[in-house]
Amino acid sequence: MEIIKYTGDDNRTYKRVIGDNGEEAVISKMVKSGYRLLARNYAVHNIGELDSVFTKDGDIFIVEVKSRIGGNYYSSPEEAITNSKYRKLMKTAQIFVNKHRLFDSNIIFLIGAVTHNRDGLIQNVEIIPF
Repeated sequence: MEIIKYTGDDNRTYKRVIGDNGEEAVISKMVKSGYRLLARNYAVHNIGELDSVFTKDGDIFIVEVKSRIGGNYYSSPEEAITNSKYRKLMKTAQIFVNKHRLFDSNIIFLIGAVTHNRDGLIQNVEIIPF
C-alpha cells in the first residue's frame, strides 16, 4: 500500500490526499482478506461513483470509503452516507451490474471507515456493512 504524503506540490487538497490514502488502505485490507478488486473509482457521468468493487465467493462487494481525522467527527461513517448519496450508489451499482452481467451475484454494500491521526497517518481501517 502506497501512503501518499501531502506536500502541496500537486493540485490535490489535503482532504483529497487523506481520501486517496483511505481508499488505498481499504483496498489493501480487502485484498489481504481474500477479496479480488474488480473496479476502483467506477464513475458514471451525472449518476455517481463506486469507490471500489470486489468479488469473493461469487458475491459482489461495493465499498464506499469514508475517511475521518481522529477526534474530528461530525458524523459516523454510516451517517455520512446521505439519502442522496445512497440513491447515487444504488443507481451506479445497478449500471455496473448490468454492464458486467452480474445478475446472479449477491450485491453487498460496505463502508470502509478509515481513521487518520492529525498528521494524516492511518490509525484504523474498519469494514462495516450498511
